[in-house]
Amino acid sequence: MSVVPTSLPGLAVIGGGPAGLMAAEVARAAGLEVDLFEAKGSVGRKFLIAGKGGLNLTHGEPRPGFDARYRERAAAVGHWLDDFDADALRAWARELGVDTYVGSSGRVFPDDRKAAPLLRGWVRRLREQGVRFHVQHRWRGWDEAGALRFDTPDGAIATHARATVLALGGGSWPQLGADGAWVDVLRARGIDIATLEPANCGFDIGWSAHLARHAGAPLKPVIAHWRDADGEHALQGECVLTATGIEGSLIYALSAGLRQAIVRDGQALLELDLAAGRSRDRLRDDLARPRGKRSRGEHLRRASGLSAAKAALVIEHLGPNALDDAAQVATTIKRLPLRLLRPRPIAEAISSAGGVRLQALDEALMLRDLPGVFCAGEMLDWEAPTGGYLLQACFASGLRAGRGARDWLRRR
Repeated sequence: MSVVPTSLPGLAVIGGGPAGLMAAEVARAAGLEVDLFEAKGSVGRKFLIAGKGGLNLTHGEPRPGFDARYRERAAAVGHWLDDFDADALRAWARELGVDTYVGSSGRVFPDDRKAAPLLRGWVRRLREQGVRFHVQHRWRGWDEAGALRFDTPDGAIATHARATVLALGGGSWPQLGADGAWVDVLRARGIDIATLEPANCGFDIGWSAHLARHAGAPLKPVIAHWRDADGEHALQGECVLTATGIEGSLIYALSAGLRQAIVRDGQALLELDLAAGRSRDRLRDDLARPRGKRSRGEHLRRASGLSAAKAALVIEHLGPNALDDAAQVATTIKRLPLRLLRPRPIAEAISSAGGVRLQALDEALMLRDLPGVFCAGEMLDWEAPTGGYLLQACFASGLRAGRGARDWLRRR
């Protein structure tokens, strides 16, 4: 194995997503020499995918409600947000010439809703500031001498760094580089890692062939009802039928609790109100009217105002012969029970849960058992719903890890 170069004069950042780029920016601004390594041919690929439907950069929700979105990790992530919150992220984007606005849902977008201009401007500025980029360098861990090992198109190399920030992503979207291959490397070094699991994901239910034909059909608006240890909850939103179950923004927002319920009970129960604008009594009365020559399915759709996909869900649950019972049909429309069997595979998920446990890190996000090695971004053990919360924590943790590496190197 060749060693090119023998050593780096400063910081090695491994991973070119938002967390890694932010760590590189902070360290370089402090005067450190920074080399950034990325397994793919360019940086920020998942960031660009996230922006295909309009880059949701952060969220306008005030704190501490914002912090609560990180569930069990609210306190820890809240410390990162003390350093770099939503206002700071919007100001940072403005410095790059990208103005933002708060949408009606509270989500924050660039004015043009695009990710590419922001990423291009950011990478250009980092290059001008002196950050050295090394693409197509896949990290393989450390050799016996403690050097960082990489596979490159020109063969394997190894290099020493004075400090390292790992920002390797989670386990979702492996085709973009976040394949979780780092888990075994760090576990071999004794680092405590929670198993990577799908987050912001769809779930399997096990539809009949009849309902599977409606895959891709939207369900909007609906109100989800569920119960947990804190009582009963409801949330309105939109979701989508899939060939095997259900997905979409409403489901993603609930995915952490649903996943945990499946682990605990073997399944998760979610009830949907398919007619948010009508009462049960009104539905019952409308459905009780004579259907004349219309089929049961057509009468169900016309009397209730349900879309074809929503009506198919009712028929899937009750069977066609029960559609003559107006009271039962109305009750089902207002509380359609769905039994979720399993989350979809992690490779299909928007993000992942699990990762390096925060107890394995100090306040600067340095691994306690590997001095000089810092971790940031989605590879840490936290999760959040979509809506800007994911990116915000990646940026904030990258900033903290970059500052941590800066301070550690100064002390040395």
